[in-house]
Amino acid sequence: MKNIFFILIIILLVSCKNDSNKQVIEITEVNQLQIKYAKGFSVKNYKTHKVLEIKNPWPNADKSYKYLLIDKINASKTTFPKDEFDGIILNPIKKIVVTSTTHIPALELLNVETTLIGYPGTAYISSEKTRERIDNGLIRELGKNEGINTEILLELKPDLVIGFGIDGNNRSFETIKKSGIPVIYNGDWVENSPLAKAEWIKFFGVLYNKEKEADSIFNRIENDYLEAKKLAEKVKNKPTVLSGAMHNDIWFLPNGTSTEAQLLKDANVNYLWQDSKGTGSLQLNFESVFIKAKDADIWLSPSNYNSLESLKNGNSQHAMFKAFQNKNVYSFNNTNGKSGGVLYYELGMTRPDLVLKDIIKICHPELLKDYKPYFFKRLK
Repeated sequence: MKNIFFILIIILLVSCKNDSNKQVIEITEVNQLQIKYAKGFSVKNYKTHKVLEIKNPWPNADKSYKYLLIDKINASKTTFPKDEFDGIILNPIKKIVVTSTTHIPALELLNVETTLIGYPGTAYISSEKTRERIDNGLIRELGKNEGINTEILLELKPDLVIGFGIDGNNRSFETIKKSGIPVIYNGDWVENSPLAKAEWIKFFGVLYNKEKEADSIFNRIENDYLEAKKLAEKVKNKPTVLSGAMHNDIWFLPNGTSTEAQLLKDANVNYLWQDSKGTGSLQLNFESVFIKAKDADIWLSPSNYNSLESLKNGNSQHAMFKAFQNKNVYSFNNTNGKSGGVLYYELGMTRPDLVLKDIIKICHPELLKDYKPYFFKRLK
């Protein structure tokens, strides 16, 4: 018993000595990451660490999430209140899992795509660079986002999982967090403007200690977007534009406060529902759409239809519109990756400058004469 007591005393003394050698986490903020458009995240920089806050991970979220980002070396020398954070991310990140194709472009633009080791639904990824890594077995298939194969994911032991959710109720993510792997909810899709969504590349820049590179990339995207917008302001003729299509007797189309409508506004076109407001898509009956848009000059993004024939077969009333009869219907649905993924869904959020130029080229063909649309194609 005396020996056991002596050993316990030694362990306690060593433990106290180790704690005394550790510095308390720095609480004086050095600066805050400059964010111009995005509202859903913020980053505070300290001498020893960073604090990332996700403010709006999904619509009407009732709480924000805070994450501590700290180098492994500093973490071993620092004490910090773990209960104050929803996750602790140790840098450098060497292995990551993301769950939306919209996350892929940021990894590639920052040249950290080789850290991606798993993804749920690899067939939807369009990027040639990342597809090659999938084909070479360097990125594991993880099933579906709403039901990730946690057994394989835990086997991969990623340093971090980037998730997204519509309400925060994802059992897979809870299982992953309980295993000790941090999960960050990415809320880029909740932002209400094209440039705000694109600015989330700075979120990935923070994770990989590449803030300067992310800032430079975003500045180029922003400048190209604003230059295209300024060019479109010169035109006097604004073609009328229809969007969406019928599904089960309901016509779904973007409301006037959506990012899609913002792109149409910045392209200086007359989107026929630009004055509508609300969240989500407008849901209208055929009669109201036909009365307003039967003579529309251009029809953009007719849902997931990839030809005039399929559009007509989906609902014969689609053929009653002037834009259909004049074959002025354009969609991004036919620009696909090797395995069939739609490139727009992957890259469009990160590169709104390309989306805007596509729309300007279609609606104002006299502008951007040497530009070839990147996403949109005329339906045949």
